[in-house]
Amino acid sequence: MSGIAENLIIIRERIAAAARRAGRNPGEVRLVAVSKRVGLDQIREAMAAGQTLFGENYLQEAELKVKALGRRVKWHFIGHLQSNKAKLASEFFDCVETVDRLKLGATLDRHLAAVGRRLPVLVQVNVGRESQKSGVLPEDAETLLRGLGELENIEARGLMAMPPLCHDPETSRPYFRELRQLADTLAAKGLFAGSGPVELSMGMSGDFEVAVEEGATLVRVGTALFGERR
Repeated sequence: MSGIAENLIIIRERIAAAARRAGRNPGEVRLVAVSKRVGLDQIREAMAAGQTLFGENYLQEAELKVKALGRRVKWHFIGHLQSNKAKLASEFFDCVETVDRLKLGATLDRHLAAVGRRLPVLVQVNVGRESQKSGVLPEDAETLLRGLGELENIEARGLMAMPPLCHDPETSRPYFRELRQLADTLAAKGLFAGSGPVELSMGMSGDFEVAVEEGATLVRVGTALFGERR
């Protein structure tokens, strides 16, 4: 068994344990394997071990990987997306987790119409109110969701956040809780598309267990799976 396969087992066990602690079904949580700056052979190892969902931050890098590895797995875009790069995102990804402005949503919608696709997206929320980070402020998320709801080819399925970087996972808990509470409020107003559960993408290698305890349905884990990137 490869090191990546062993890491996957450990991460999945940790996700399941965190879900059970919170009284949740572990099957409600999906692992996004963050594969930015990870080689094709390592991604293939993860695929061979059963990983079916990968997250990429950089469009040109992701384009090469999707073309090489195909659509046997799902690809989420989890980096900052410029509107002038939306065409590539509309073609290669199964979900864009980082929609933070209506202009980007409208541009994606136009490109999706051209290729006859509908695309699930998440709204990125700047829960830490950090000036250097992307994301809509929590109080502006409703307005953005209402605008996205007018677009024919965009399906806003939930929220995504990256709390301020910290060494203690517990420091992230209030931010995760805030995102979940915001999602509950917005869901009660009928602002998310689809009939399934609202997606909450939150938690990374250092704090994903806390995120699961607070309601994450997607956790984005890279270093704990693939090791430090080159």
